[in-house]
Amino acid sequence: MFGPGCDRLQGLIWKWRKITGLFCAKCLLKLLSLLLPYYVCFQGWVRSVRSQKNNLFLHVSDGSSLEPLQVVASADLNTRGLTFGCAVDITGSLEKSPSQRQTVELQAHHIKVVGECSFVLQDFPFKIKGHHSLEYIRQFPHLRCRTNTFSSLLRIRSEATAAVHSYFRDNGFVQIHTPVITSNDCEGAGNLFQVEPAGSDDIADKDDHFFSVPSYLTVSAQLHLEVMAGAFPAVYSFGPAFRAENSQSRRHLAEFYMVEAEICFTDSLKDVMKLMEDVFKSSTAHLLSNCAEDVWLFHKSISICFVFNSISYTEAIDILNRSAQPFTFSPKWGCDLQTEHEKFLVKHCGNVPVFVTDYPYDLKPFYTRDNQDHPRHTVAALDLLVPGVGELCGGSLREERLDLLKARLARAGLESSYAWYLQLRQFGSVPHGGFGLGFERYLQCVLGVDNIKDTIPFARFSRSCLL
Repeated sequence: MFGPGCDRLQGLIWKWRKITGLFCAKCLLKLLSLLLPYYVCFQGWVRSVRSQKNNLFLHVSDGSSLEPLQVVASADLNTRGLTFGCAVDITGSLEKSPSQRQTVELQAHHIKVVGECSFVLQDFPFKIKGHHSLEYIRQFPHLRCRTNTFSSLLRIRSEATAAVHSYFRDNGFVQIHTPVITSNDCEGAGNLFQVEPAGSDDIADKDDHFFSVPSYLTVSAQLHLEVMAGAFPAVYSFGPAFRAENSQSRRHLAEFYMVEAEICFTDSLKDVMKLMEDVFKSSTAHLLSNCAEDVWLFHKSISICFVFNSISYTEAIDILNRSAQPFTFSPKWGCDLQTEHEKFLVKHCGNVPVFVTDYPYDLKPFYTRDNQDHPRHTVAALDLLVPGVGELCGGSLREERLDLLKARLARAGLESSYAWYLQLRQFGSVPHGGFGLGFERYLQCVLGVDNIKDTIPFARFSRSCLL
């Protein structure tokens, strides 16, 4: 916010932040009101220009908050090129504002237009004082960060990212940078993007591969985290994941971000559930504390006082079968829950997050722990369903018993491919479990955003890769 020549003021602000722990824009404005008048430099982008006989009123945003700073300038100042959208460098003094709309305003002594905005008004996609839907601005990924709505979302996304890292750091987790390129398909669904060089000249044989084996963009960091769980009791990753699903739905992206964690020395699914719940509540509390105004712009009735319910998969099927609501896909034990089923279950449980546990053995991947509860053959796996979205997290206890894991891999014909995974169970293995949370779906849930494509800076989905 403050440019060169304001070192003393910046020092006071950082000292205030360090002592009080207050970082929000409102707190800084309160501090500034105690220091007025004070000479500052302000750099940002003009959101509006209003001329009067003797004065010029500007609203200028530096991207740090939803509300721009009001700048008052004399009409005598050289304001050539000063238009909506231009970048400016302004020097002046902060004064107490006579208006109740803002605490302070900047009395400009000098305005320099750093970057002119020479658009032809009818060609610019956004109206200066208009309100545009997220669906409309999605068409302009190179410009939508300039709108109030999307700049608010990006600030929220940044704070949510910081909140996730803060939670895991404060609770003793070690962050692992897992690879984006991998040779395994963790989920086993086959929705993979294969990685090969763009040109074929370097590959002599069509069966040869750049990495000597077929390689793919990762769908999950879980297996790599399980490797690290052989040396650390609690690990996590936060990075991109990729799914080659030919879907245009409002819940799917081809590239998205996943928060994944693995904890050791546990044989209880409740420990995994508690970790999921804590991450959700801690991150949401952080958002409300640090960017309440931006969150309010999206979802005016947000609350973190969730009571997380829990039901088994078998109970969920019974609830669905007893309901009078017609479903496109008939609920049946042994079949996966569809989106319509997930939304009904959330509503049935009081429109709060609900864990669905103990899925059928054949529905989940080879690494999930066998409950050995014949004839209802289930595994210790769970999904977290949330209002407005459906499935947010998936997790499980991992099968640490070598004989059961080896038998299941053999039945699937995967024993040779996952020989390294079997070795993890031979050398100091412990009971462990973990989960993966879709970060964009989390933002959908807490902000009430209808389409997941509006929660990420540059959306990648089937038939669309703009920029």
